[in-house]
This record gives sequence, structure tokens and C-alpha cells, in this order.
Amino acid sequence: MCLSSAQMMCELKNMALSGDPELDGQIRKWIRWDKCPSTACQIMDAVRASDWDTLRKRLCKRISFGTAGLRACMRAGFDSMNELVVIQAAQGLCKYIKDQYPNPEDWAERGIVFGYDGRYNSHRFAELSAMVFLGNDFKVWLFKRYVATPMIPYSIIRLQCLAGVMVTASHNPKEDNGYKVYWTNGAQIIPPHDEGIQESIMENLEPEPSAWDDSAMCGNSQLSDPYDIVVPPYFDAMKKRLACSQLEQNARCPITFTYTAMHGVGYEFVRQAFAKANFKPIISVCEQQEPDPEFPTTPMPNPEEGKTSLDLALKTAKSSGSEIILANDPDADRLAVAEVREDGTYKLFNGNEIGALLGWWCLEFYKLRNPDCDVSNCVMISSTVSSKILRSMAESEGFEFFETLTGFKWMGNKAIEQEQAGKTVLFAFEEAIGFMVGTSVLDKDGISAAVQVATMACYLRCKQCMTLQEKLRDIYETYGFHTSICSYVICRCPPVIEQIFERLRTWDEGKADTYPTSILNGEYEIENVRDLTTGYDSSTGDKKATLPTSSSSQMITFTFKNGAVVTLRTSGTEPKMKFYAEICGKPEEKNWAKLSNTLKIMVDAIVDEFYEPEKNDLQRKKE
Repeated sequence: MCLSSAQMMCELKNMALSGDPELDGQIRKWIRWDKCPSTACQIMDAVRASDWDTLRKRLCKRISFGTAGLRACMRAGFDSMNELVVIQAAQGLCKYIKDQYPNPEDWAERGIVFGYDGRYNSHRFAELSAMVFLGNDFKVWLFKRYVATPMIPYSIIRLQCLAGVMVTASHNPKEDNGYKVYWTNGAQIIPPHDEGIQESIMENLEPEPSAWDDSAMCGNSQLSDPYDIVVPPYFDAMKKRLACSQLEQNARCPITFTYTAMHGVGYEFVRQAFAKANFKPIISVCEQQEPDPEFPTTPMPNPEEGKTSLDLALKTAKSSGSEIILANDPDADRLAVAEVREDGTYKLFNGNEIGALLGWWCLEFYKLRNPDCDVSNCVMISSTVSSKILRSMAESEGFEFFETLTGFKWMGNKAIEQEQAGKTVLFAFEEAIGFMVGTSVLDKDGISAAVQVATMACYLRCKQCMTLQEKLRDIYETYGFHTSICSYVICRCPPVIEQIFERLRTWDEGKADTYPTSILNGEYEIENVRDLTTGYDSSTGDKKATLPTSSSSQMITFTFKNGAVVTLRTSGTEPKMKFYAEICGKPEEKNWAKLSNTLKIMVDAIVDEFYEPEKNDLQRKKE
């Protein structure tokens, strides 16, 4: 039986604790602060069992803002996602916003927007956050139903909010949840806001007395559901990106599309989007259509994993005769695409290939709408670990291309910067199947991307008699063959990760800033090394990297003399050490198989020589 908070505090006073002053202090704080019975009891049970190692891990290390705000396993502890940690995050965010916008009229009129996906506790975490802001005299826009992540950045701009939060763990396993924060400009937070919010959280850890008082949600004039104000205009803006001829074409085109929401929130949004864009109804993977926090048919609900996560979609497409498969991740901000081959099997495009297709399509569509345009004022963006295909297009076509650090928080803010400079931002992408078409949403958007891919497929079929696969080959014929390999190994031991990367940057007998000079005993020589963890770059005159650096994450890029580029980095949201490799051929180089084979040989060697999976007990990705 679980005791009340007061009873647990009384019990603690009469117990012998660990003897570690820091840990014992954290235990007392947790029991005093946490009003959620299930997580408070988890900590008390561990205390009664004298499980000090578990308690030390849970209570003496704190979750901090990273690549996607907060993301962790749902359980008791300051290192995890739970009601207390969410309240602390909301209090810190609220105080930070008040410091940045000291006029109370801004709080009461512009306020903040909250959304949530279908995961366990997402709705509750959003409500607790809303209660914190209502208690601080904010206008709060809280969706009363599941929404796709892109609705939050869109809402911020539409409603002129001060900030927004989406409660989601995206494509992570069912045990996880997260807290994704967007700033006033509609983009994800970047420095200095992330550091400022983290500092503010640490200064406001003790929950306010009213933190768990649900009565704040009852009859409060400052609380509104933004769905009817935001969602219809989102679809209107999406439709405006399509010409009348394309809407007519979509209606006539015989292509059928199979769609899966991966047990997430995407189905209803994609259904409406396809109706708005004049398509025939999508063929839904019924078993994965409705939000289900258990993800019963796909324990790894990440369409980026390929066939292992898209098995049901492939079966549905085959049985229905669909040419194209579209798949969103559970919060509908990513998009996977597959197309039937001549032999009846399906080609699953990787993120770089979809990026190449959408990059071509955005430029093609812009030219169709603006026949006499000067594309030098146009901009496309990709992250540094993504394919350089947009750069190759830019060099040939004359538009501007920018490369940013990994993550849409950087690309969204770069898009804002370029728009403010008078540029037209057409497209941004990263290889992790994230795509931003236009700037209505300053983040990756799997719903609008699905509509654009489908419209492109219909245009190619009706105007050029081509499939997506044929168009991709045509792009390579024009701009050069770009082949990439992106994968990962799993490592759940942070000290091992640290050791692996430290070895790479002290390669020459432990000397700092010395890196490998080749692989396979000198067969492939390394020309330049860029380390965005330390800021070292061998290709610059002062040996300093031009992109922003971060000592809190590992990221090293090796450029080889044969033109191959390989980046090794840690994930900000999963226990993965990733690797991204690409080799770019010139348009006149037609032996594509040779380029692909060379890259595979190099990647296999890099993983074996630099990551040393067997020695370091790393788990390779299951293909």
C-alpha cells in the first residue's frame, strides 16, 4: 500500500539511509516534493530495499535540455520523465519567459501553447505544464486532443505566442516521453535559450504549492483549445502551396497511396491533408491507424528503421496494389517513402534520397510558378550529416545553399535568418527523414511532406511519365551520383563512448588533436578532420571550426582524399553512436556501382577500426 507524502516523510525520519549526504538529501527532497503516488512509491520502495545504486543513478543525476528539449524513460527520478520533473521544467520555462518578456500583458495576451501525442502520460504532462502557466497569469492554449508535432510551431506563429511545448518522445520506444520546446519565432530553442532555460529550471526546482491543483483547469477564462483556430488555416496554407493544375492532376492521377501512422497521431491529419489536396482517400494500415501507447505491432515505431518497422505497410501496399507507401513516425513530423519496383518489390528511399527528390521538386515547382524568376534569391538548407546533393544542385542552378549543425533547431533558425534577409527559403532537410517544405512550419513536418511527395509523384507520372526512382536517377545524371550510408551502433555505457572518441582525437600516442590519417593500412587517406566537440578543424588556417561547437556531444568528420566524407557522432536522444558517410560523383562519372562499392568498403573499415564494436561490446544495427 502506498502511503501519503506526509506518512512517507515520517517513515524516512525513522529510517537509516545511505549515509551519503548528497543522496540522502535528494531522497528527502523527492519524497517532500513529489505528489504523484506511483513515482513517490517507486523511490520509497527503493529506499526500503536499500537500493542505493539505483537511487544514486535516479536522483543524483539530472535530465537536462538537449537536442530535443527533454527526453527520457518515464519513471521516478530526476534523471527521468515524470510529473515532478515536468512541473520543474514548466516552472523554469515560465520564469525564463517572464524574464525575457517582463510585460505582464504579453503573458496574458500572447501566452503559450501546449500539445501532446498519444503516449502514456503525454496528456497529463501537458496539463500539469498548463497549470503552472495559468498560475503565473499566462494565457494558455492547450489542445484538447492529440496533435501532430508540426501544429505547435505553426500555432506559435499563428497565435503570436511567446513559446510552445510539444509533449512527445517522437519515435522512441513506448517507455519514453519528452518535452520539446519552441521559442517565439516558431523554431526549436537554440543557445542561449536552452542554457538559460536549464539555469532557470535549476533555480526553480521546488514545486509551487498549487502545482498539482487541478482546479486551475476548471472554468478558467485564460485556458483555450486552439484546434479550430489553428488546424483549418494550417491546411489552407498547405493547399496554397499547390497550383490549381496540380490539384486537378492529383484528382486524375491513378497512383494509390498506402499510409501508416505507426500507432501515432498522423492518420487524421494526413487524411484531411489528402482531401484538401484533392487526392483519392489514402489506403490506411488499419492495424496502426489509431494512437496506441503500447505500439503493439512495432515495438520500435521508427519508420527510419526500414523494413523492420514497415512490415505491415508493405503487406497492405502489396495486397491493395498501391504504388507508393507513406509512413509518419508517431508524432508525424518525419516521413518515410517507398515505391514499387518493376518486379513488385518495394524500394525504400533513405532520407538523403527523399531530400534529393524534394529538393528538385521545390525548385521545379518554384520555376513553374515563377517562369522568369531569378533563383539566386532562393535558399535551400541541409544539416552537416546529410547528403551534399543540395549543394551540387545549387552550384549548377544558382540558388544559395547553407549547411548547419545537425537538427532542425539549427535549420529552422537559419531559415528565419535568411527570410529576414529577403531570401525565399524553398526547402530544408536532414537525412533522418525530416523535411521542411516552405516556411509555414519552421520545423520538420511529415504531413506537408507527405502531400508534397504525393503531388510530385502525380506530376512525374502525368507530365514526365516517370516514377520517383526514375526521377532520382535523372537527378544523379544531372548533378552527379551521390551515394550514402547512414547507420549506427548501440552503446549503453557513456564512459565507453567517451573513451572511443577520445582515442580518435589522441591517435598519435595520446597527443592532443592528432587523428587517424587513413584506413585499411593507408589504402584510403584522410585529407581533413573537423571535430565539433573540441572546435578543431585541420582545413582552416587557424585550425578552428567555423560551425558552432558543443563539448556536450561527440561529433568528428573525416574528409578523405577520394572525396568521401564520414561523420561520427552520438545521438542526443538515444543510446546510439551514429555514422554518416557519402561519396559524391561528378556528372560525368557514370560507374555508380564502383562508387557505391568503394563507400561500403570504407564504411565497414571505419566502423571496425574507429568504433571497434567487438572490443567495446557494441551492438550493430539489425539489417
